[in-house]
Amino acid sequence: MKLTDKTKQLIYGLALAACFLPMISPAMALLAGIGLSLIGIRLPNSQRYTPWLLQASIVLMGFGMNLSQAIQASQTGFVLTACSVIITITLGLLLGKLLKVDTNTSWLIASGTAICGGSAIAAVAPVIDAKNHQTSFALLVVFVLNAVALILFPVLGHYFNLSQETFGFWSAIAIHDTSSVVGAGATYGPQALEVATAVKLTRALWIIPLSVAITLFKPAENRKRIKVPWFIALFVGAIVLGHFLPQWANTYQHFSWLGHRGMVVALLLIGSNISLAEAKQAGIRSFMLGILLWFFIASLSLWALNMGS
Repeated sequence: MKLTDKTKQLIYGLALAACFLPMISPAMALLAGIGLSLIGIRLPNSQRYTPWLLQASIVLMGFGMNLSQAIQASQTGFVLTACSVIITITLGLLLGKLLKVDTNTSWLIASGTAICGGSAIAAVAPVIDAKNHQTSFALLVVFVLNAVALILFPVLGHYFNLSQETFGFWSAIAIHDTSSVVGAGATYGPQALEVATAVKLTRALWIIPLSVAITLFKPAENRKRIKVPWFIALFVGAIVLGHFLPQWANTYQHFSWLGHRGMVVALLLIGSNISLAEAKQAGIRSFMLGILLWFFIASLSLWALNMGS
């Protein structure tokens, strides 16, 4: 049965409204958007303002980050975090070339694996001028692996007889999104949760130098198209403002919530603009890149933590 334009608009409107419900996760929104695309439902001109929505969401989420916790965590985990971020991104780009994954998708998957999943991908995408299908498939890879990690990591932690502190560091380094890190840490124990949250917060701040570095080191032939990531400065400003004006804490919570929901809406829009041709273009190689990179960093970080203990 062919849907009328009014019916399509109603379905899309309901999907957008559902993005503000707490039970709707970013992964669900992305998959819902892909489903809408497959049945021919798209929001006209959404590709124009989706990047702005992603950037605004990143800035708003900055209000939910605690600068003091990040600084405290960096005192103990900075070296390990820095090494894992640099190694993961470098390896991700090398594997991307071996698997013949396009450069932008490789950058996005490597950034999401190295730093903080969907948030890092959303931040890096506009800096490298990523296309919607490249962003969406990088997000899909990360979200699938997050779901697996949430279940698998606590089981592996008990199998390897890891202490709560060691598990907290390991999960913060090897699991992509903050929400999955928090979930795995909470499952393992209260100390694991505390360590995992603090270290992951430190990793999230690497969005800033990574975005700036990508901008500065773009190839010379692309310099004319460089987009200065001003939203990263606003992201830092949001964190700093929250630290020095704590009396507005309730307002910051609302801003952070709006940022997370805005990210969900943006993912719905991105998913709804994916075509079957773009899906075939990404192919299984993007998943192979994400899985291999994830396995490597999880194994290497676990070995490093055991050596240091």
